[in-house]
Amino acid sequence: MPTEHKIGRYIDPLSDFGFKRLFGSEPNKDILVDFLNELFKGKKEIVDLVYNPTEHAGDISEFKKVFFDLQCTGRNGEQFIIEMQRAEQRNFKDRVVFYTSRLINEQLQKGEGHHNIELKEIYLIAILEFNLKDSPPDRYLHNVALTNTETNEIFYNKLGFKFLELIKFVKTEEELDSDLDKWFYLLKHMSRLQKVPTVLNKRIFQKVFKIAEVSNLTKEEKEMYDSNLKAQWDYEDSIAFAAEKAAEKAAEIERAKALEEKKVMAKTFKNLGISAADISKGTGLSIEEIEKL
Repeated sequence: MPTEHKIGRYIDPLSDFGFKRLFGSEPNKDILVDFLNELFKGKKEIVDLVYNPTEHAGDISEFKKVFFDLQCTGRNGEQFIIEMQRAEQRNFKDRVVFYTSRLINEQLQKGEGHHNIELKEIYLIAILEFNLKDSPPDRYLHNVALTNTETNEIFYNKLGFKFLELIKFVKTEEELDSDLDKWFYLLKHMSRLQKVPTVLNKRIFQKVFKIAEVSNLTKEEKEMYDSNLKAQWDYEDSIAFAAEKAAEKAAEIERAKALEEKKVMAKTFKNLGISAADISKGTGLSIEEIEKL
């Protein structure tokens, strides 16, 4: 049975439409700046951002184009790729490494020697609605960098990955003890909230909720959002249906296997001269089934 879906008061920030509306709007880039500053708190401070094209072609025609959800550059030239991933994909880690390598490659201009090049910092932030393979069950935020495996010291500090597993973030409103926690809570729960939680009283959060009001969308924006949600819901329903059918098939195979095992056992007992009535009691097979063996 398909899941009953309902559009809430606030847009889903994890939908493609919602993610770009909240984090990809030039007039409201202070939202993304605040989110990134909380992620990098104590490590770096982002003062300003410039949004970059999300489509990147290779430097030769044979190279495949790549499309980022969001890409922006900081005042000091550092580059950020922000990805929203709702469902697990095969070779996800390979893909994010490939994404950063494309930006690294683009930093070397044609005709420029590669021996003396100084690269700008590149970071990929992935907000995930699934569990990373082999990740610790009690860790929902992962900071990944190139390290020396013997000393655990950072080998190269200009390339980094941050993975947020929202499914593992289970803090309640009362347990939110940092602005970063509040961001995570907002991302995970906003589409189901009917009012702004008191704990999210920071100005930037108030702005996010105002922008996210479905009633504030224009007719065209509402149509785009509805279409985006429908596509997502159709996908989720198809995955759920496939899982349900797979479970039914597995149960059917198990029943057939159990029946075959009972028949083998019954045939053995029958060859030993045990009566069909007693075999039926022990195996649950009917007398007619046993007599046919």
